[in-house]
Order: sequence, then structure tokens, then C-alpha cells
Amino acid sequence: MRGEVRFAGFGGQGIISAGRITGRAAVIHEGKHAVLIQSYGPEARGGACSAEVVISSSPATYPRVVKPEVAVIMSQEAYEKYGHDIKPGGILLVDPDLVEYEERDDVRIIPVPATRIAEKLGKRIVANVVMLGALAAVWDKVSVEGMKKAVLESVPPHTVDLNRRAFEEGVRYVEEVLHAAEKS
Repeated sequence: MRGEVRFAGFGGQGIISAGRITGRAAVIHEGKHAVLIQSYGPEARGGACSAEVVISSSPATYPRVVKPEVAVIMSQEAYEKYGHDIKPGGILLVDPDLVEYEERDDVRIIPVPATRIAEKLGKRIVANVVMLGALAAVWDKVSVEGMKKAVLESVPPHTVDLNRRAFEEGVRYVEEVLHAAEKS
């Protein structure tokens, strides 16, 4: 079993943290192997960045993401660079308030208004955690419970409640979208 996910956006959105938390969920809570490769521009905030995570049931023989089955895209620049580099049949989670995207037949696009959801919770900074909830709800390489534990272990103690709510809102949002799609 090998799974590949790419997170991409701009500095300050918690892209690298999302990758690190996903790897933690896989290794510590799912008993799998994971490799994280991060990339970011020289800017402290606002520059392009990405985090690629390879999850495997055995040690990864090649640590780089070749063609991710899932991409989490949180900026227009990231979409233009990575939005079309997804395995056919894969999943594209995109924040529709930050990204103008095109409908496609080769991947499943799930728009998740993570920034808007985070703002309603009171802190825009937890948009990445909303996306982690959405990711866990649709990707079988990490469980919802394992990802939630990894999130809560990775955040400052005084933000645990906020991050729990952000994660649960991401899960809930995607489950509602998927449920509505199944009905139509």
C-alpha cells in the first residue's frame, strides 16, 4: 500500500504543518511509514509552499510524490502549479474562496470553504485543520480518529478546543457534501 498526498498554498496557511500532522497520523496512529518533503519560497509569509507526504505499509523505497492521488490546494498559485498533477481517479480538495478551478472528469473535485469555516470559528489560522478533517473524511490512508489525535497532539494546548472544532467541521462539511451528492 502506498498513498501520496500533496498540500499546496502560501506561507502562513499551515501547509507544512498539515503535511507534518498527516505523517504523524499515519506513523503514530495507523502504524504505517511516512515521508514528508516540504518546499517553500524565501518569503516568511505569503510565498508559495507545498508539503508532500508519502504513506506506505512498508518503508518507502522512493520518498518523493510521483503523482498524488489527493491534492489539497489552498491558493490560486498552488492550483496553477499543482492542480492538474493528480492521479486519474484522484481527489482534489480545494478552497473555493481562494481558488478558481475548472471542473474535470478525471478527478473528483471537492470544494471545501476551509477559510470561511475557520473564520466562522473565530480564527482563520485553523483553515488547514478544517482541510485535514476533510482529507481524513475522504482518503482511506489515514483514519478520521488517527488524524484527529495527530492534530490535537500537534497544536498548542490553549488551542486544542478550537482545533478540535475546526477538524470536526471539516469532516462534517465533507460528509454532508458527499451525502448530498449520493442523493442526487
